[in-house]
Amino acid sequence: MKRLRFFVSLITKDNDFQAEQAASAQIAAHEHGVDLNIVYAEGDTITQSTQILKTIQADPSLRPDGIIVEPAGGTGLPQVAKAASEAGIAWGLVNREAEYISELRRSSKTAIFLVTSDHKEIGRIQGKQLNALLPEGGSVLYILGPTESAQVKDRKSGFEAVCSTNLRVTLLRGKWTEESGLRSMTTWLKLGVSSKVTIAAIAAQNDAMAMGARKAFEAIGNPREREKWLGLPFIGADGLPKTGQAWVRTGLLTATVVTPPMAGQAVQLMASALRTGMHVPERTVAYLESYPPIEKLSKLLTVGSQR
Repeated sequence: MKRLRFFVSLITKDNDFQAEQAASAQIAAHEHGVDLNIVYAEGDTITQSTQILKTIQADPSLRPDGIIVEPAGGTGLPQVAKAASEAGIAWGLVNREAEYISELRRSSKTAIFLVTSDHKEIGRIQGKQLNALLPEGGSVLYILGPTESAQVKDRKSGFEAVCSTNLRVTLLRGKWTEESGLRSMTTWLKLGVSSKVTIAAIAAQNDAMAMGARKAFEAIGNPREREKWLGLPFIGADGLPKTGQAWVRTGLLTATVVTPPMAGQAVQLMASALRTGMHVPERTVAYLESYPPIEKLSKLLTVGSQR
C-alpha cells in the first residue's frame, strides 16, 4: 500500500494550541502510516499562501497527496484550495468555516472537507462565564486576536450576543500569542486609564493571551496594586489539558473554554478517504465546553461572597 504524504500548514509556533494541533496531527499520522511535512505561516496569510502554492506547483513526484491547513488570515484560502483540487490534491480546512468547500466538493474527484470549532459558541461560552462571575456587572478588558481573522470576528459576535447589558467591555488587540497579550495589556496600563476605571475581569480570546495579560500585571512594582490586578478573574479559551486546564486548576486562570485540536482528526479523515474511498462529511464540528462548568463558576462566586 502506498504511503501517503500530507502537507500541514499551521499559523504559528508561538502558541500552545498550535503546538497541540501539530502534535495531534503527528500522532494521527503515525497511527495511519502517513508522512507529514508541517510548516508554520508566522501568522501571515501571504507567507502561508506562498508556502502552500509552492508545494502544489512542485514536480508531481514531490507533491503531497493531501493538504491540511489552518488559515492565518481572514479567508479560508479559496484560490489556493482550488489550485490544490485541480492538481488532484485532497484539501482539509481546519478551525474555519468556508462556503467554497461545498462548491469544490461538487467539482473535485478527491476529498475536500473542513473540521472546525463553532467560534461563535466559544464567544457565547465566554460571555456566559463572565455573566456568572459578574452578576452585578462591571468593566471588562477583552483581548481579541488578529483583526483580519474570521475566528476573531465570530468569537466576538458570540461574546457580545450573550454578555449582560451591565458589562462594559473595552476591546484590546492581540495576535494569539502570550507575548501579544503581554504587549497589549502593558500598552493599556501605560495609557493611565486604569486609575480612572475599576476593572472587574480580564478576558482573552485564547489562554495564551490571557496568560500574557497576567504577566503584564505581575510586572507592576507596587505590591498592593499588583495583587489587586492578579486577584481579578482571568478567562481564556482553548483549554488544553497541560496548559489552559492546568492554569485553571492552579488558579492562574479562572475559566477557559475546552476546544480540542482538530488537525489530528483531519489527518485521520483524509487518510481514510484516500485509502478506502470512504465518504468524508463536508463539515465536522468539535465539541466545546466551559472549564469549569458555568454552574460551578456561580457557586465559586457564592462561596467567595460568604467568606
